[in-house]
Amino acid sequence: MSAPYRQFCPVAKAMELLDERWTLLVVRELLSGGRHFNDLRRGLPRMSPSLLSRRLQQLTRAGVLERREEGGQVEYVLTPAGAELRPIVEAIGVWGTRWIGELGDADLDPKLLLWDMHRHVDHDALPPRRTVVGFRFPDADPRARDWWLVLHGGEADVCDDDPGHPVDVLVTAPLRRMVAVWMGDVSWSAALRSGDVRLEGPPELRRALPAWFTLSSFAAVPRPRPVAAQAP
Repeated sequence: MSAPYRQFCPVAKAMELLDERWTLLVVRELLSGGRHFNDLRRGLPRMSPSLLSRRLQQLTRAGVLERREEGGQVEYVLTPAGAELRPIVEAIGVWGTRWIGELGDADLDPKLLLWDMHRHVDHDALPPRRTVVGFRFPDADPRARDWWLVLHGGEADVCDDDPGHPVDVLVTAPLRRMVAVWMGDVSWSAALRSGDVRLEGPPELRRALPAWFTLSSFAAVPRPRPVAAQAP
């Protein structure tokens, strides 16, 4: 844990636990449904496994989560104290969406984007068969340029290697533009109209694809209006 603030204020005492690097993001992943170590790693791709393990141990000791073993697998489950952090994490996300400026290039991670998208699939809107959506980000690092979402039977799998199934729709876009669509800064229709996002596949699937995803949890957050420049 971070060095104690040595204040009796409850905010100070809470932050002794929560302001450790990555801690609230671990809680974010648990609130989003992550229960296993590998799932948490995929939602936190730039966090080292050893640091994730330490944070999970700290949160367990603090009573924020419970470590369970079932069927030979270890699960991490939020306690009532951990679940009570949901409105705090959501409020921080809303504030960040509304007030933090433009993302830097280093903030754009295709792995995190696809992992987030796979949790926001409207399976009722999909065709009644296995559907494979390919994603190509021409401006990304060549090792992270091509991705696949395999959607079938209420499940969504993220693949960074070709899963070997025919691609039903291929989405090609600059990574920044796809993140902007996902975060609600640009609509699917506007991105498609401008040609920034291109879809390849049968016409009926291209038309249907935007409805297959429910967008980021923060996409609907209102943004502040730009301040009009004052005349000199």
